[in-house]
Amino acid sequence: MSLSYGPQCCGTLAESSEREWLVADGLGGFASGTVSGLRTRRYHGLLVVARAGEAGRMLGLASLDPVLVLGDRRIRLATHEWASGAVSPTGYEHLTRFALEGGVPRWRFAVGGVVLEREIAPHRGRPAVGVVLRLVRAPAPVRVELEALCTWRDANGERFAGSDPAVARCADGFEFEGAYRVRGPGFVPGGDWYRGVAYRVEAARGLASVEDLWFAGTFGALLVPGEELEVDAWAGAAADAPPLASEAVAATRRRAASLVAASGATDDVSARLVLAADQHVVAGPDVVAGYPWFGSWSRDTMTSYEGLFLSTGRADEGRALLERAAASLSEGMLANTADGGSTAYNTVDATLWFLHAVGRHVATTGDLDLAAALEPALVAAVDAYVDGTRFAIGVGADALVACGVEGIALTWMDARVDGVPVTPRRGKPVEVNALWVSGVASLADLEERLGVDSSRLRDLERSARASFARRFVRPCGAGLFDVVDGPAGDDPSVRPNQLLAVSLPFAPLDDPAVLRACAPLLTPLGLRSLAPSDAAYEPLHRGGVAERDLAYHQGTVWPWLLGPYLDACARLAEPSEGLLEALVAHVGDAGIGGVSETADGAAPHVPTGCPFQAWSVAELLRVYRRALREAPARPRAPSLGTGA
Repeated sequence: MSLSYGPQCCGTLAESSEREWLVADGLGGFASGTVSGLRTRRYHGLLVVARAGEAGRMLGLASLDPVLVLGDRRIRLATHEWASGAVSPTGYEHLTRFALEGGVPRWRFAVGGVVLEREIAPHRGRPAVGVVLRLVRAPAPVRVELEALCTWRDANGERFAGSDPAVARCADGFEFEGAYRVRGPGFVPGGDWYRGVAYRVEAARGLASVEDLWFAGTFGALLVPGEELEVDAWAGAAADAPPLASEAVAATRRRAASLVAASGATDDVSARLVLAADQHVVAGPDVVAGYPWFGSWSRDTMTSYEGLFLSTGRADEGRALLERAAASLSEGMLANTADGGSTAYNTVDATLWFLHAVGRHVATTGDLDLAAALEPALVAAVDAYVDGTRFAIGVGADALVACGVEGIALTWMDARVDGVPVTPRRGKPVEVNALWVSGVASLADLEERLGVDSSRLRDLERSARASFARRFVRPCGAGLFDVVDGPAGDDPSVRPNQLLAVSLPFAPLDDPAVLRACAPLLTPLGLRSLAPSDAAYEPLHRGGVAERDLAYHQGTVWPWLLGPYLDACARLAEPSEGLLEALVAHVGDAGIGGVSETADGAAPHVPTGCPFQAWSVAELLRVYRRALREAPARPRAPSLGTGA
């Protein structure tokens, strides 16, 4: 369960600053940063707090900068970049190793004969984090310190010096603006602004990239080898104080071992992915779609369901999630997200992925009690689609689902530029109707297992299946149309959406031509969202917000799509050997232990988007574990690498 990096990576600012770590608190909050310690994003910090009942997060404690005091020398082991372009201090130069072990990031610094380690762990189930600074080796007692840099602002924004923040001294630390407390030994108050802290990744993304931080003070202790300096931070009152930081580290490792054991994982890759999946499962239960900026999205949750819950041995938690989702259906629709501050029912496929998730849960667990409990709500959702619901979503005489109104994108390809959808896909999208056919068939199958008359659903399935084959199949083995019956007719764009027509459990087709059509989309990290031969293809997912949104579904690679591609290979008995290797190796490349949201369409397919994305992890874990089951004689699973 370990990923490690040596001095060749750690001592190089560019390389060590491109690799990010994250530990989640199980509530939607987290701590995150880079191997080098350089905070390259506005989201990086030790205490990022999910706001209960609200969208978004708040960033509090930005960093606890380690300092080694040797005589009259103060050797600062932090790394910061400033608006001037200067990097100071350059603590990464003393960094000899970084490792993610049992869910805990660990840094090792060496200065002459002195070796120091730092570990960071969440207090799971609390908006809290612990930091342990341990003296490993020294010829004599050494003083070590942690300097607290603070703010309290929306995680998506920035804050600048003005009036001094309200910082209250406590017996063992301080309280910042009544929002959070920081506790540790030997606290000495500070009181100054660090102005012009720069975030290079935000600058590259065309966003505001500079802010100011408040130096609240220093914790410190004189240590002999084996002793530790422990500092904890938590949102809330003194009465909510967590255990000491060392217990957070130990508890995180115990929990990691328990999760891996419960999942049945027996190899390093599976174990690492089980822990990566755990970061996205939060109280509710619910799913964080991606760190550091996404919250809960029902489409992503249901697409990820099998990988996050069934491939990890967490079916009981998954059951509770499915029950809660069924209770939230409105006019046959699941709410997409509340990330924008209000609940939005603006997705055509979340309900269909929900049908898929329930079907996979029952097929995997045999839980007919859940099937019986949810069957009325699922039938009502299907009926709502047949009768018609929001945004012109409805089933026509051909038994296919049509959707869309001007200015709204309802499928997963929902990026907008200046409020205008880049890929509106109005009409009858191929993956929506593949999900529809499979979902209706899955629900009919559940009814039959329950002894309920499924004839109405079977009639609907047969009609939809026949219409799908008649309307979506392109001539001459060219694959499938992406959308039919749209405002401009049928769309022949070569996109990966057609994979669902041959990959789902009750897929409407068994046509190898779909895989052949998708061949130009396949990359080592997933599938492109548009063929490179298309005039609208964008090879790079870079630049400002508009540039990135324009490319988001116009060529950008999506790792989660490798799941449907490999499902299609399995159903159609097509070769797929070796297709997982690069994505498995990627687990150590960008978000350490996670899988990125996206990558450039052009080689070398540099990772972009969120470095930790739920459906990317979920689909990799799901198909990887299936590959292990189906090929028990395969040589030992590939290593995730050392990065060194």
